Amino acid sequence: MAIREIITVPNPLLKQVSKPVEGGVTDELRALMDDMLETMYDAPGIGLAAIQIGEPVRIIVMDLQEKPEDAPEDAEGVKNPRFFVNPEIVSASEELSVYDEGCLSVPEVYDEVKRPARVRIRYLNYQGDTVEEDCDGLYATCIQHEMDHLNGVLFIDHLSKLKRDRAVTKVKKIKRAA
Repeated sequence: MAIREIITVPNPLLKQVSKPVEGGVTDELRALMDDMLETMYDAPGIGLAAIQIGEPVRIIVMDLQEKPEDAPEDAEGVKNPRFFVNPEIVSASEELSVYDEGCLSVPEVYDEVKRPARVRIRYLNYQGDTVEEDCDGLYATCIQHEMDHLNGVLFIDHLSKLKRDRAVTKVKKIKRAA
């Protein structure tokens, strides 16, 4: 496994639509997913699309690291890595939820985004099995955010032009200062 560089705005790759994975889940794809997971944990983040490391394929990794209900307040979340190959939204609720989103490709920028509160998704998992499941809460928000990446959409694209421009300017300043 290797930590890869996460590309940031305004890199034009982030606006590229990712291509579907052909031929199922291979060992080569699993190695890519392992690299993505290690990169996401190192960042640290809770989700990462392959395009964010310059790979224009429809793959997402995610780990919400939720705590058990009976865990102490200061306890760490339990690692629960998830892998999504060729994910698609089968259905979405009309009810919306608002979440203060951030993104590893738009560092240090957070803003509220409205998305469907619940979605049903279909994807291939790490083993190549087809999975269909319902998502709500943070899981629904995160999977939609990451699937936007696969379509060349960033969370700041859901904001006003003024807020979007400010976000890009802020990231450019951070990169210059580094």
